[in-house]
Amino acid sequence: MTSGRRVSRRIGAIAESATLAVDAKAKALKAAGRPVIGFGAGEPDFPTPDYVVEAAVEACADTRNHRYTPAGGLPELKRAIVDKSARDSGLVVEPAQVLVTNGGKQAIYEGFATLLDPGDEVIVPAPYWTTYPEAIRLAGGVPVEVLADETQDYKVTVDQLEAARTENTKALLFNSPSNPTGAVYSPGEVAEIGRWLTEHQLWVMTDEIYEHLVYDGLQSVSLPVAVPALAERCLVVNGVAKTYAMTGWRVGWLVGPTDIVKAATNLQSHATSNVANVAQRAAVAALSGDLSAVDQMRTAFDRRRRTMVSMLNEIDGVDCPEPKGAFYAYPSVKGLLDRTIGGVEVTSSAGLAELLLDKAEVAAVPGEAFGSPGYLRFSYALGDEDLVEGITRLQKLLG
Repeated sequence: MTSGRRVSRRIGAIAESATLAVDAKAKALKAAGRPVIGFGAGEPDFPTPDYVVEAAVEACADTRNHRYTPAGGLPELKRAIVDKSARDSGLVVEPAQVLVTNGGKQAIYEGFATLLDPGDEVIVPAPYWTTYPEAIRLAGGVPVEVLADETQDYKVTVDQLEAARTENTKALLFNSPSNPTGAVYSPGEVAEIGRWLTEHQLWVMTDEIYEHLVYDGLQSVSLPVAVPALAERCLVVNGVAKTYAMTGWRVGWLVGPTDIVKAATNLQSHATSNVANVAQRAAVAALSGDLSAVDQMRTAFDRRRRTMVSMLNEIDGVDCPEPKGAFYAYPSVKGLLDRTIGGVEVTSSAGLAELLLDKAEVAAVPGEAFGSPGYLRFSYALGDEDLVEGITRLQKLLG
């Protein structure tokens, strides 16, 4: 007998992406004529570099790109990813260790779907990107959250990881520079975590999508480079989205041991086949070029970072640590809770985010989406004038 359920338990349990939901709501309000300033989107506000766009235009006219290509990625793009990995992080791999995916999200899901059996646990440092626990659950795994707050610069310790480890622990999900906090683990911290993983024969998925967006002279270090013994149990996720302002092109990749990548490629061959060829050709051009585009973006992000942190910390009840990477600020707003603001009793960061959108026409993502209530995420990937105007609105409402 059927229960009448229309949506499966597996899919029904998945939460909507909170970041995309906030961005969509802000855009809908703007389309309706309201002067909403959105701090929710996780994408550079710069155009894709001209030479990348030109490569895509040429690719459109090339009939080779009008047909199916290998599910795992164009050979030219795989080679470009191999060369880029060696150039940018010192990670030496072969094309057979690369799977080209429809953005980083597909790489994360397919990696976990390949690695996990039902009940396998994955330690997920929180605050985390909203997709991480959902991808783990969808793959049959169990996310185990480990919280690091602002008092420890949002970075988990080996002691915390060890306390969370059980006989069911299969892997760690590692992200530095971090979304949503902007935290950047030092080379020593990365190596210490890598040694812990090696000691306990654990796998790790390391998301390095923000590798080039670091500030104050800091360095982003790749886990399998810091601890080479970890390479056979390490999956690296990356893509062109953040470095080259190509979020809409949907090109990411998974790098790892050959057997895991082969199995993930088999999965993709049935799920989506190859990534759009024109986008892959554009990615080849991006990775084969220099990093001048990201240098320009990083200079602007650094300026905006300092402005945003300074202005947020002027608000009584807001404590905003200075992020060291990515393009997000993640202030604690616990000092604003259980207060009446604009005639509304605010009891949670989710409620505060709703209030800010309604009263100040400013969109931010609440910490509930990242596994840490009591915080808000503000992206500073928007124009300087909008940034100042948006935070000024908050100062007036909350001041």
